[in-house]
Amino acid sequence: MSKEYFIELSVYHVWANDRVCDWLDKISEEQWNQTVVSSFNSIYETILHVAGAEKIWVERLLRYSRFEILTETFKGSKFELLKTWKEISLSFKKLIEDMPEDLFQQKLLFKDKKGVEYSQPYYQLLAHIINHTTYHRGQVVTMLRQVGFTDVNSTDLTTYLRNKK
Repeated sequence: MSKEYFIELSVYHVWANDRVCDWLDKISEEQWNQTVVSSFNSIYETILHVAGAEKIWVERLLRYSRFEILTETFKGSKFELLKTWKEISLSFKKLIEDMPEDLFQQKLLFKDKKGVEYSQPYYQLLAHIINHTTYHRGQVVTMLRQVGFTDVNSTDLTTYLRNKK
């Protein structure tokens, strides 16, 4: 797994997240908070989870000793959460751009929120972050349709690769 590969995935990641944020800008507060059957109870809760998880991973990868748990601390508006998510995604991309090539194969020793210790190569963790967000973006598309917003289109990697300039 090369640095170049992960840089390209991080650019895709930002592009796809921005696309979803554009859709979310168009929905009402009622749609944003409407109860929908999924992994989380609303679009808001899903985005809060995704942004929060990505923030924790970025901070872990940067070897912070303490993490902000967005799901516990965030009290802002839809606009503020979407802005925060975009900023976190850009920081993830920058983290990858700034990583030395040899670090991708090295292992990161970290603890989960329960204090259980793990050790995994950076490249696996980077792939996990991108995959985790992709999974939840798919859920958000379904949730948007369930709340009556149908102006969505593909956020697939192949769509990005075919259309990038």
